[in-house]
Amino acid sequence: MNTTDLLFGELSSFLSQAIIVVIVAIMFVISLRLFLDRRKKGYMSMTISLLFVGIYALLHLYVLFQDIHTSLTSYALQMLKIISFVLINMGIYQLYNRTSRKQYIFFYGLIIMGFVVSVLHFSVPNLYSGTEQQLRLLQDIGLELYVFVLIFLCFYMIPPYIGQQLKYQMALKVYFFYQSVHLVNAYMYNDDQHVLTFAVNVLPIVYYFLLFMLLFERVVELMQAIYNSSITDGLTRLYNRKFFYNRVTQHVQRQMPVYILFSDIDNFKKLNDTKGHQMGDNVLKQVAQIMKEEAEECGIAGRYGGEEMVVMVSDPSVKMDAFAERIRSRIEKETIVTASIGYSKYKNGLSAEELIKQADEAMYRAKTTGKNKVVKYA
Repeated sequence: MNTTDLLFGELSSFLSQAIIVVIVAIMFVISLRLFLDRRKKGYMSMTISLLFVGIYALLHLYVLFQDIHTSLTSYALQMLKIISFVLINMGIYQLYNRTSRKQYIFFYGLIIMGFVVSVLHFSVPNLYSGTEQQLRLLQDIGLELYVFVLIFLCFYMIPPYIGQQLKYQMALKVYFFYQSVHLVNAYMYNDDQHVLTFAVNVLPIVYYFLLFMLLFERVVELMQAIYNSSITDGLTRLYNRKFFYNRVTQHVQRQMPVYILFSDIDNFKKLNDTKGHQMGDNVLKQVAQIMKEEAEECGIAGRYGGEEMVVMVSDPSVKMDAFAERIRSRIEKETIVTASIGYSKYKNGLSAEELIKQADEAMYRAKTTGKNKVVKYA
């Protein structure tokens, strides 16, 4: 074995397909795991599409290993190439979208059209007589050109409906370049141009690597979304009670000087009864946004329950009386409601539960002594 054979010979093609098989196998495991965990059609489609890609790559490996060059194997590879390409792009689309009958007709129609184009493969022997290699190339030309149609359709129709559009379009550009180089090398240089052969072997690896990164980043997005939904309140997007309590506990255990602000929207039940729950939800979102903005640089904000919202201030330089008053004032000016607010400061020996309870008691005193005011726990 020499360097030339490794980079430009049949061994380079074999190594290229072997690397692709490994990449596709990893993608298949990820996609299958997603499907088994979440049971969504998108992951099932991606898993099936990767199965076809794997079959195509393994068949290609087998053909290279056995040095088989027949019309039947060439046709099988071309059709598997088209089917796997269509299915994997459909899988990518379904990672981000629900698929209606219209989309299924589009994608499966592309596969059916591939079979229609393949009629040329079987018609050529009756119309042309030449060497076996020339005949095989002429038989394949219809399907090879149809791949360009698929690339253009996917490039312009799929990106607007998915995330990571640039990465997806880059993958299709790489595949377009690969298909172009492959045709030039096969039909003009009889696969003997070393530079083109090297590109034909490397570009598919780049293409599948980009698809792998797209799938991997989609998994990261899903994991981040799942994590965020587990620690935040669905309506207000503030941290939920469990997460807030755990963060307070962490600070208290380290004896860090923190404040807890506890707020309650005044007359919220009356608002719901007179103006409806939709108005109540809108008010909750407005108050939550104020809490989040004020707490952004000095702590965290959470929804403790119902119309009760809390803030943990971990920045010791914050003047808590001014901070609490600013929140109360903004709620009064920027919404149609007011809020009663209480706050407390951590002292040695207090537990997280006791610290929050003190702030709650201070808020209750504000509520029972006139509302729309700030009270410090004493």
